[in-house]
Amino acid sequence: MSEFPLFCEITYDELDLNSLLEKITLPSTGAAAIFTGMVRGETARLGKETSYLEYESYKPMAEAKMHQVATEIRERWPSVEGIVIVQRIGKLMPKTPTVFIACTAAHRDTGVFDATKYGIDRLKEIVPVWKKEVSPQGEEWVEGSHFPDAG
Repeated sequence: MSEFPLFCEITYDELDLNSLLEKITLPSTGAAAIFTGMVRGETARLGKETSYLEYESYKPMAEAKMHQVATEIRERWPSVEGIVIVQRIGKLMPKTPTVFIACTAAHRDTGVFDATKYGIDRLKEIVPVWKKEVSPQGEEWVEGSHFPDAG
C-alpha cells in the first residue's frame, strides 16, 4: 500500500487541479477518475442565489478522517494506485472549486470511478468541514443529510 501515492489536505489555497493530479500519476497510470465540487451561484431547484460560501474545518481531525477515507478506498479497490483528497476552506466565490478527489489506476475498468464516488460520499459523511451559505437574503450554516454514528 505504501508504494502508492496519497495526498490529503485541508487548505486555504486555490486548488491547482493539474498539480494535484500529477501527485498521484505514476508511469503505470492509464486512468484517472476525478471529482471536483464547485460553489454554485444559484440553486435552481430552490430558486436560491448564493453570494459566496464560507468553509471551516478543524484541520488535524479533518485530515485524519481523509486518511481514513483513503484507507477504506484502498481496502475496497486494491487496484487503485493514487488517491488525492483536498478540501478548500475559507471564503469561496461562485464557480470556485471547493473539493478535489481523484483516484488513479492502470485501467478505467478497475473501479476508479466507483472509488472516486465513494471518496466524495465518505468525505461528506465523516470529514468535519462546515459550510455557511451567504446570500442576499442572509446567511445560514448548512447541515448535511448524513450524521455518522457515535464512534
